[in-house]
Amino acid sequence: MSCFSCLSSQDKKAARSSGSSRRSRSLPPASTPRKKESSNAENPKPKPQADQPHNNSKEGGNNNIAAETFTFRELATATKNFRQECLIGEGGFGRVYKGKLETSNQVVAVKQLDRNGLQGNREFLVEVLMLSLLHHQNLVNLIGYCADGDQRLLVYEYMAYGSVEDHLLDLLPEQKALDWFSRMRIALGAAKGLEYLHDNANPPVIYRDMKSSNILLDENYNAKLSDFGLAKLGPVGDSTHVSSRVMGTYGYCAPEYQRTGKLTTKSDVYSFGVVLLELITGRRVIDTTRPTDEQNLVAWAQPLFKEPNRYSEIADPLLLGEFPVKGLNQAVAVAAMCLQEEAGVRPLMSDVVSALSCLGGSPAEAGAVTHDSLPSPPSEHVGDDEDSTRERMQGLSMEVLLHCN
Repeated sequence: MSCFSCLSSQDKKAARSSGSSRRSRSLPPASTPRKKESSNAENPKPKPQADQPHNNSKEGGNNNIAAETFTFRELATATKNFRQECLIGEGGFGRVYKGKLETSNQVVAVKQLDRNGLQGNREFLVEVLMLSLLHHQNLVNLIGYCADGDQRLLVYEYMAYGSVEDHLLDLLPEQKALDWFSRMRIALGAAKGLEYLHDNANPPVIYRDMKSSNILLDENYNAKLSDFGLAKLGPVGDSTHVSSRVMGTYGYCAPEYQRTGKLTTKSDVYSFGVVLLELITGRRVIDTTRPTDEQNLVAWAQPLFKEPNRYSEIADPLLLGEFPVKGLNQAVAVAAMCLQEEAGVRPLMSDVVSALSCLGGSPAEAGAVTHDSLPSPPSEHVGDDEDSTRERMQGLSMEVLLHCN
């Protein structure tokens, strides 16, 4: 992947933390990105090359919109010299600050990479390049970056409501739990972001870091995917996968990727299934405070997928039973499809978007539904071969889509 000439002299390799970044809970939620068109002649616009993703979507906008370049002094001024009061989050990459650009008065989020941290210059370059070329309403918008000396900073549009993790897991006493329809709208938005990366970018982009802390929310709970430092261009031509060192967060990675390092878009589908399950259950993907058989979310849920009459046990208790039973059954069915052990039988993200499109509406659109009004998804049987498994999953996909109409 090509780099900007002004950054290449500082290129250093570094491994990225596989742990989920944690935000400061006492301060307002996270942040996210918007890109701006730069007219500065000294800041040439990066042009897509053969090994860079092209934006073929009408929704995506202009391929050649460039991120702005900022000086370290400008960003220090915007964040009041990176004061503690402006800190809104931190993780393995470094810290995120809320700031205001002096020239435009725009409120932004400034991510300052830790020079001794685990997110290296390569990840910085990947994120700048990806977000400069790919634009969609469900991807974070990059405003610009700073590469003064050994300083590496990224500037995003400020996202008022932070991450999904902030509103779903380890809630503060005064926090209200997300309602069912907000959760499904968030799931649909995240799915649309992945669909765009898989189907509209050329070559396709594998996100590789889908998790609840990387889905950011605006004041209307619209979801955007953030943090593209681990994103990788997908296979082209006759290739079926790309080989890669295993990166990401434990619990979200697809089993075949963990075993072999072979990466496909279906790896993202699995990770999305984990996030959808988190939204349904309100449980953390790995939670060592729970009983041993419940510590791994996917392992705990897999047996329940085969018993539709027990789906209500999966629902987050904080929902207080306020969800349409039909919607719950459909959401669990979609999660089960995404979490198939065999990558080949998982749905495409375009199918997931279709299946979820009917779940993010208003309560009035959902209507009152009982368990008896829904057909049961087919159960898994030990000893089924791959063809019969694929056939059952296609049948389940059709069932979910039919009940959306």
